[in-house]
Amino acid sequence: MTRLFNDPADFTEDAMAGFCDLYPHYVRAVPGGVVRSAPGRPGKVAVVVGGGSGHYPAFCGVVGPGFCDGAVVGNIFTSPSAQLAYDVAKAAHRGGGVLFSFGNYAGDNMNFGAAQERLRAEGIDCRTVVVTDDVASAPKGEESKRRGIAGDFAVFKLASAAAEEGASLDEVEQVARAANDRTRTLGIAFDGCTLPGQGHKLFTVPAGKMGLGLGIHGEPGVSDVDMPSAAEVADTLVDGVLAEAPAEAGRRAGVILNGLGATKYEELFVVWARVAERLRAAGIEAVEPEVGELVTSLDMAGISLTLVWLDEQLERYWCASVDTPAYRKRPRPAEAVSHEVEHDVVEAVEYPPAAPESVACAGTIASVLAEVQQAIVAAEDELGRIDAVAADGDHGRGMVKGATAAAEAAAAAFAAGAGAESALATAGDAWAAKAGGTSGVLWGTGLRAFAECLGNDREPSGSDIAAGVAAFAEAVQRTGGAQVGDKTMVDAIVPFAEAFDGSWRAAAEVARQAAADTAALAPKVGRARPLAERSIGTPDAGAVSFALITETIAHALED
Repeated sequence: MTRLFNDPADFTEDAMAGFCDLYPHYVRAVPGGVVRSAPGRPGKVAVVVGGGSGHYPAFCGVVGPGFCDGAVVGNIFTSPSAQLAYDVAKAAHRGGGVLFSFGNYAGDNMNFGAAQERLRAEGIDCRTVVVTDDVASAPKGEESKRRGIAGDFAVFKLASAAAEEGASLDEVEQVARAANDRTRTLGIAFDGCTLPGQGHKLFTVPAGKMGLGLGIHGEPGVSDVDMPSAAEVADTLVDGVLAEAPAEAGRRAGVILNGLGATKYEELFVVWARVAERLRAAGIEAVEPEVGELVTSLDMAGISLTLVWLDEQLERYWCASVDTPAYRKRPRPAEAVSHEVEHDVVEAVEYPPAAPESVACAGTIASVLAEVQQAIVAAEDELGRIDAVAADGDHGRGMVKGATAAAEAAAAAFAAGAGAESALATAGDAWAAKAGGTSGVLWGTGLRAFAECLGNDREPSGSDIAAGVAAFAEAVQRTGGAQVGDKTMVDAIVPFAEAFDGSWRAAAEVARQAAADTAALAPKVGRARPLAERSIGTPDAGAVSFALITETIAHALED
């Protein structure tokens, strides 16, 4: 259980404050995460990694000489927003371009992708390499659907070493892709993890069983098997990884036996003895193997085995010197560094002139969003419980952060004289920035699309509202790529949009029924996809929260 926290909602921010104060020789805080205290040389490629927090030492713990230039830090198990990824990349950029790398999850793909587009629009060359090492999350032939787990460390290490050596952005990207193509991981778990402030684990493993094929975001394994001995655990991991060896695999490999947060080092050493024996028997030489906690999942009890098959170039990069807070191959620098931290600068916002009728509508928007925020807060635990059945259990907390930020932003915009379009667009941007994750980018994109139909120069008409509903639905589908039947929020959004004829109450009832009907569906996208059968019988959390919001809006507008 995660026991030490102040306000659970601030756990990530509090942890980052302590981390940055502890390691000023290595990192400095910037909006969205951390970058190196001593930047790389001018013209160096900046390797920027990231994802949700809860995985330390990944991701901020490997920022420093020889490793990453920056790490973007999201809420626990939640992808950081596009704004945060952009901010960290800008802070890390040294003129040689930016390489983004992260595990293959929907929210990360969308948010880092949006940040990449923004950087490119500003003339900064930016590339992305997504890590797909988890052999349990999709079969051979569907490697692009696999999750990124402990193999993140290997891909980040090799790409970073190439950048440190002076490779160009093309070359660093090539190294990262080669590393990902040669990296395979399989994990097991004995017990789930607990989010700060919650009294229950995201999943449990039955007594005498072991979960096989777990993720690193609190997802359970894809199957439960009888609990074996340490040697049998090692055999399971080695057999699973070697069965997935790439076609070009040689006889030398970087090896990581990774603890997931609650497995003791002594236990890892016991397992390693058998892993090493099995690898030698298979004719594979483990090159500078790593045993320890490198990519964790809060207090999850479990381990994973990663192999990255090395050629001459990759081996040189695997063995290259590193000096970071959590992973070192040389002494840390002696020069003193200031503890001064760069903070967000709050600038006054100027809104376009708005008609009085539009400002009045902005007031209604702010009032309605305040009621939405209250409804989401009341439903947080239930939304998290639904999400945890086959995914990571973060939906409730992410929705609370997003709805709270949106309500506050809309209220501030209204107070500043903003019109309807400006107020709702500002609320959407705030939702996306604070919530992060898949729901954050989808709600942010959807609300901004809705806002563009309202204008600031008039009182929005019924046709404006209807156009906004349609634009919201289209934007969510376009951004997320989900279709009706995939078991996502789209399964509630599309019926709602089709039914909307000006009556929020009638369309909200359609959304409520559509959300309930998702219980019969198997997820085809997102983190729940590898556990599709387990999710049948439980509705989609995103669809449920969307229906709740539409019902809240209908109630608020009737009062």
